[in-house]
Amino acid sequence: MDERTARAVASLTTGIYVLTVADGSTHHGMSSSWVTQVSGEPALFSAAIDSRHLSREIVSKTGRFGLNIVGRSGKALEDYFYSAASRRPDNLASLDYSLSPQLGVPWLKLAMIRIGAQVSGSFVAGDHTIFIAELAEIEIGAADEPLTSLDLDYIYLGGKEIFDRRSLSERR
Repeated sequence: MDERTARAVASLTTGIYVLTVADGSTHHGMSSSWVTQVSGEPALFSAAIDSRHLSREIVSKTGRFGLNIVGRSGKALEDYFYSAASRRPDNLASLDYSLSPQLGVPWLKLAMIRIGAQVSGSFVAGDHTIFIAELAEIEIGAADEPLTSLDLDYIYLGGKEIFDRRSLSERR
């Protein structure tokens, strides 16, 4: 990705989420920021997952996932899922979580809001698969303000590309 495109894409603000999946005894999570509401009635949202990621395979197979909305006080979740320590299939073992009552997807205790999502459609968009999902179950955690991409020093651009947000202000 060229510098101008990277700067433009890095300036699109997003929320910070942890998308979680379960397939048998495998419980996995990944940092996710490419999530947005797409319908009001019914309440639907989209989540983009790298087509090479383990989570995409599991969501495609099970038709469900958890979306854990990260609050400012839960930044440790983003730090963990951004780190090399999280790059293994069962990466939730060291975290406090439970399985949601209806769909059985992992809900992280540190998240401010936990959603159990049922997939209603998907399509491939470049190197990602976009899943459209309905909010099937919701649990509200501690009151907090959502963590956003503006709160991070970096932003994911896709693949292995990370943009250092500090470089935007250094060039002004």
